[in-house]
Amino acid sequence: MTRHSTPSWLVPALLGSAAALGASALFAAARAREAERRTPPIGAFINVDGVRLHYVERGRGEALVLIHGNGTMIQDFLSSGIVDDLARRFRVIIIDRPGYGYSDRPRGLWTPRAHATLYQKALQQLGISQAVVLGHSWGALVAVALALQAPQLVRSLVLASGYYYPTLRADVVLASPGAIPVLGDLLRHTVSPVIGRALLPAMIKGMFAPAAIPERFDREFPTDMMLRPLQLRASAEDAAMMTPVTVELQRHYRELDLPVAIIAGGADQIADVGRQSQRLHEELPNSTLTVVPGMGHMIHHLAPERVVEAVEMASKRSRATAA
Repeated sequence: MTRHSTPSWLVPALLGSAAALGASALFAAARAREAERRTPPIGAFINVDGVRLHYVERGRGEALVLIHGNGTMIQDFLSSGIVDDLARRFRVIIIDRPGYGYSDRPRGLWTPRAHATLYQKALQQLGISQAVVLGHSWGALVAVALALQAPQLVRSLVLASGYYYPTLRADVVLASPGAIPVLGDLLRHTVSPVIGRALLPAMIKGMFAPAAIPERFDREFPTDMMLRPLQLRASAEDAAMMTPVTVELQRHYRELDLPVAIIAGGADQIADVGRQSQRLHEELPNSTLTVVPGMGHMIHHLAPERVVEAVEMASKRSRATAA
């Protein structure tokens, strides 16, 4: 009988790997606590179906709901400057989507429709019966779902740099491991924050490319908050869902009979304008399309005045339709 002995290197290698993962976990936890210490909650909280949501409210007037994209949070809109301008004429509501900023994200399938259900109930709690709704990037899918599910609530839509039709995307494939329970949890609490810290500058640069990152975003947006384990899970799950959810939603776009303003950067490297925004505009007879030449995905930072104009025009068109 042949006896198989354990290779001499195996035990030290396993112990070394465990020690490295433990050190990574301690580092990730410490950095998450430090990020939250430097960026405490800036708004208020409401509970909707057991989900604690963090939100900010600015200004008075007609309700305007801003829905941020993947990986970001309330500060994305605040650091763009559009809230300062819009709050002069609108009651602006920004909610950290589940898992981002200081909002909870219970385990579950967080599709745009699930988000929309939560938003509808949250806005009801806030006393909002009608609103203009702006969604950026992944948030545009939530805005569309909200308009489909609650047409009496959404007066008009502003869809910025959205992704509306399924395509092959490398980021969906890369995000999938982080969205898998257990495996994703292990990664998010150990190596993912470390790797993310190294990759984040290039990722943010790509979001704005070919334009430069605005100084105000660089100064005000709390990038370290993006690397906390819960937010990494939310971002991975949202990225993994991008293609499947558009397969379902695209069958219902023609049901949108409200005014829709579509705006995008002409050089967007995240969501191709022709295959996404232009195609949606052609499908929706009651839509307008604004393409800003030379601008990238973060259109609300790169052309804030054009986004403000789109919101104001959407509001005017909804009032005219109601009259």
